[in-house]
Amino acid sequence: STISANLSAALAKRGRRVLQIGCDPKHDSTRLLLHGRRLTTVLDYLKTTSPDKCRISDVVQEGAFGIHCLEAGGPEPGVGCAGRGILTTFELIGRLGIKAFNYGAILYDVLGDVVCGGFAVPIRREYAKKIYIVTSGEFMAL
Repeated sequence: STISANLSAALAKRGRRVLQIGCDPKHDSTRLLLHGRRLTTVLDYLKTTSPDKCRISDVVQEGAFGIHCLEAGGPEPGVGCAGRGILTTFELIGRLGIKAFNYGAILYDVLGDVVCGGFAVPIRREYAKKIYIVTSGEFMAL
C-alpha cells in the first residue's frame, strides 16, 4: 500500500488524473493518501444503501494531490474470498459511470499473498489497456 500510494502521488504530481483502488480486505490502501481517514468500503456501503440510491461520490473520495481513492472491502482477513468484493466493486463503479472521470492511471492495490482469482478482474474483464505489476522484495510478495 505504501508503494501504491507513493506511485499514485508521483503520477498525480506529474499531472495525471489518478484513481487508487484498495483491494485488501483490511481496507487500508488509501489511508496515507487520505491523511489517516478511513473510507467506507464498497461492500459496507452496499449493505446499507439501496441500488437506486448509490452515488459514486459516496465511495470515491479525493485525497492528497487530487488522487481519487476507493476501497473495495472484503471479508475479515483470512476468512472467505476477497474476490467477491472486488467483482462487486467493479460492477458498481462501472454502473455508476467511473469511466467518465477519464483517469490517466488507475492503481489497483492488492495484498501480496493472494490466491483468489477475483484479483485478476482488471485483466480478465479488460478494464485496462496496459498493466504493470509492481511488487516489493518482501517474502509474501514473491
